[in-house]
Amino acid sequence: MKKFILGTAALAFTAGLASAAPVRIASEGAYPPYNLVNEAGDLDGFDIAVGNEVCKRAELECVWVKNDWDSIIPNLVSGNYDAILAAMSVTAERKESIDFSDAYLPPAPSSYIALGEDADLSGVVAAQTSTVQATYVTESGATLLEFATIDEVASAVRNGESDAGFGDHEVVRPFVDGSDDLMFVGDQVFLDEGIGIGLRQSDTELKEKLNTALASMKEDGSLNDLIVEWFGEEALIFGADGKGVPASEAAE
Repeated sequence: MKKFILGTAALAFTAGLASAAPVRIASEGAYPPYNLVNEAGDLDGFDIAVGNEVCKRAELECVWVKNDWDSIIPNLVSGNYDAILAAMSVTAERKESIDFSDAYLPPAPSSYIALGEDADLSGVVAAQTSTVQATYVTESGATLLEFATIDEVASAVRNGESDAGFGDHEVVRPFVDGSDDLMFVGDQVFLDEGIGIGLRQSDTELKEKLNTALASMKEDGSLNDLIVEWFGEEALIFGADGKGVPASEAAE
């Protein structure tokens, strides 16, 4: 099991009774804009903004923990922290070992990136390890090339190690927008039930508190506001029916 790193005091925040044990929340810190490490060395990003507000509304004292993605579920199950807030897609496979809160992001697309429109999506495709995108690549019949981070996925496409890369659209989009070589290719794919907070299956009381806080954020629009703040006007937000709708359309 890989080591995990406790967040600094600056990452702790209190909004309840000091006598209660802190809720330890893990995030990767390497998946912007969902989660990242800022210039001060602290965890930051959309996941952290959501987690801070959820803990405030649930009157929980919460402490952030930075953990590598490939050991993030085992460390939760082992009790090294109490929750995962790290852009984790809700899937049937993951539900076999952990539980999830209600979604704090609606189902969003995954996209292919490549150096040209004629990229072979059935050839060698790079994806981040232990993700729904990696599973999809394998099931598609393509040859999966796994990497620990999304930056390595983009590098594999650029240096010719892979024919294409595949990842969450909002995570790979900056690599396309900020370059003159990478482009989106093929069709977008929806792979999950949304993104939720990972929990141990036994922590039903904590799950209820987090869901109540998330429900209040959806009701007053603050969760949608955070989504737009971090992902822009074209991001999918929660519509009146609870399903994803582009923020630009919801404003019309």
